[in-house]
Amino acid sequence: MVLLWIDSIINNIPFLIEGLITTIVLTIISVALATLFGILLAMGRCYTRQPIPFLIYLYEKIFRGLPLLVIFFLLYFGLSQQGIHIKAFFAAIIGLVLHSTAYQIQIYRSAILAIPEGQKTAAISLGMTKSKTIYHIILPQVLRLSIPGWSNEFTILLKDTSIAFSIGVVELMARGDAITSMNPDAILYVLLFIAFLYFVLVFSINRGLNYLEKRFRISGYEMTTAR
Repeated sequence: MVLLWIDSIINNIPFLIEGLITTIVLTIISVALATLFGILLAMGRCYTRQPIPFLIYLYEKIFRGLPLLVIFFLLYFGLSQQGIHIKAFFAAIIGLVLHSTAYQIQIYRSAILAIPEGQKTAAISLGMTKSKTIYHIILPQVLRLSIPGWSNEFTILLKDTSIAFSIGVVELMARGDAITSMNPDAILYVLLFIAFLYFVLVFSINRGLNYLEKRFRISGYEMTTAR
């Protein structure tokens, strides 16, 4: 019996791989956009005048306080009831970006605050404008200091993509659900195989980003962040 279930999984590997590709694409697009918005909003939180920092702070609190599933449902089902129809895949991307950006703002803001204020003062005293100081002095250090926290957020976002199947995105979990609906007795083995695929992805990403962190680390000048 076990061999039959394993054989069923093997026969459906191409089907699951298609879902895995969707998961990877969803992750890459979402993390790229969330990273961009996270950096911009963190800069806005630290270097702009009120009310912009307060509005960014409010955004953080709202989207860090909402479960991702609720955000997905609001975007996909809630907006459609108001006549705004968003395809499931794009609703998932928007939800992931909104949610992850709220966390990434804190990662980059913490990195900005970890940089000695004297560096900014020295750059301005040498004739650099505020924008050039941020771009050439602050931002490179922020990106390096943020690698540990960003790595953590990357893997969290990857795992969060599994929730997208709740609104109809045909990613890895949705493919697994389709297989188990046709063969309920194989649910344990299918889920174990899906768990294995997620583990391989997360492990590979962590190893790569750990190498990146060590490559750019400066001894005695690190920062740790926790979600």
